[in-house]
Amino acid sequence: MIQLKVIDVGLKPYPEVLQLQEELFNKNIEAKLNEQPTENYLILCEHEPVFTLGKSGKRENILVSDEEMNAEFYKVNRGGDVTFHGPGQLVVYPILDLDSLQIGLAQYIFKLEETIIESLNTYGLKGERVENAAGIWLGENKIGAIGVKASRNITMHGIAVNINTDLSYFNKIRACGLEGKGTTSLKKESGKEISMEDYKREFLKAFEKVFGTNQPITY
Repeated sequence: MIQLKVIDVGLKPYPEVLQLQEELFNKNIEAKLNEQPTENYLILCEHEPVFTLGKSGKRENILVSDEEMNAEFYKVNRGGDVTFHGPGQLVVYPILDLDSLQIGLAQYIFKLEETIIESLNTYGLKGERVENAAGIWLGENKIGAIGVKASRNITMHGIAVNINTDLSYFNKIRACGLEGKGTTSLKKESGKEISMEDYKREFLKAFEKVFGTNQPITY
């Protein structure tokens, strides 16, 4: 069971939230090196339109020129290939000490996937894992992306779930480097606008259930 601090920063440019992640990540690394207690955080946000390319990603998976992106672009040190973040998409960055959870990286990623699946159940949707295709899928369409980094069992980067996202941006990339796959959102699947605040609450309840916390996560 873990204690968890939730930080909701709202709609922010990507670099601003990356800086916050790095500050908390480095703080935990330093604490661990000095054998001091670490702290666990969940950063919740939406981003202004941005494409990010993971450390093993390929530029050719962005199908348009820099000028045609109509969004910011950054290469980052997470796993995974290219993805899009924008308004209407919930992005969650867990800064966690996996030792405090007594789990390894593979189990951590599994639990992140399970949290997304659990949150979608509330909306009557059955999210699934697909072999050799990271993230959470509804049939042939991805609804949740995952890309993480861990050092000394401290995590950063995280997940993105499409709620009311403008999906046309995904036409500009080969999402996660995969051919023949589409992208969807809660809005597209339900046919109506979804309250982001409601989804955040459902996500936190799912996270609490999957990961286990020693107190209810309040939001």
